[in-house]
Amino acid sequence: MTNQTSRHRWSSYTKLIVSLSMLAISLYLLYRFRAVIAPLVIAAILAFLLNPIVTFLVSKLRIRRGWATAIVYIVLIGLLSLLPILLVPELVDQITRLGSNFESIIQDVEGFLGREISIGSYVINVAQIIENLIEAFRGLMEPLFGQTLGIAVDVITSMVWFIFIMVISFYLVKDSPRMNERLIEITPPHYREDVRYLRSEINAIWAAFFRGQLTLAFVVAIIFSIVGLIIGLPFFLAMAVFAGLLEFLPSVGHAIWLILASLLMLFQGSTWIPIHNFVIMLILIGLHVVFQQIDLNYLIPRIVGRRVHLNPLVVILGIVAGAALAGVLGVLLAAPTIATARVLGGYLLANIFDMDPLPSSETVEDSDQPKATEAS
Repeated sequence: MTNQTSRHRWSSYTKLIVSLSMLAISLYLLYRFRAVIAPLVIAAILAFLLNPIVTFLVSKLRIRRGWATAIVYIVLIGLLSLLPILLVPELVDQITRLGSNFESIIQDVEGFLGREISIGSYVINVAQIIENLIEAFRGLMEPLFGQTLGIAVDVITSMVWFIFIMVISFYLVKDSPRMNERLIEITPPHYREDVRYLRSEINAIWAAFFRGQLTLAFVVAIIFSIVGLIIGLPFFLAMAVFAGLLEFLPSVGHAIWLILASLLMLFQGSTWIPIHNFVIMLILIGLHVVFQQIDLNYLIPRIVGRRVHLNPLVVILGIVAGAALAGVLGVLLAAPTIATARVLGGYLLANIFDMDPLPSSETVEDSDQPKATEAS
């Protein structure tokens, strides 16, 4: 048998050519099959969310992972089948009516702010000043009520994509321990500790974002639905769901929701409280300011944690870039993607400048941020 040490090694030039060829082929395949990227991402997110539940059932019920995965998916499909009957018709109706009223609201805003303002002998025409702001706002809101709803309807109502997502996510959950082991096996021995560290950090980021943000979105939607019903906010159910979804946009989600809700109150008023529209709008703004402080100082630190905490400017730039690259999905995944890039960038920079890329044991023990359990 030939001695493994006598094998001919590839030259640096050959390795470079092979690496560039593999990169080119991968980019071509991504472009060629770009239609399945979004469903694959959704399947991976679903698997990431369900994996801890399956792991819990395996440990508690002492059953095989395949059976535990099947139980979780049967329950999930059952809940999804009940959702349209219980909630979706009313929600879709409110979203549709809110979207149809959006253009009229924008026209009212243009008419209200387009008047001339006289200050002494000076006359200010603010129409030209706000024209760009109105267009930017219209461009922002139309995709939210058009493209987002269209994608949701296309994905949910299309049985082909639904089955594809469920099947892919099922096998991702079922085989996740085996895939983790395989990842370590194919890694060179002297880099395995690095891979374990990066996997743990990245997993903690996405776990904090998805599981934490999903819980936070649910809590916020309930709070806003109750408050909206009490003060008579038009389309309160759709606006509550909208507020929950906007929790996935750190730093800017609150401002987007408040602008739209304030316009609704100003131009349509409360659905049942007989007071002036401007007064009820001020009440809404005051309640939102109070909620924002509770959200930033209590809900987010306890539910999501600070692992995905980013500078607001970085988040805004990431959202713009994500929207340009991947549409709505890119907007929603901007924050965890940037946080992941921060971890990978720190690791690469540490290696480039010959520093230790892994934290010392003392640093890990002293850290006040809990590690999330590996889920994928």
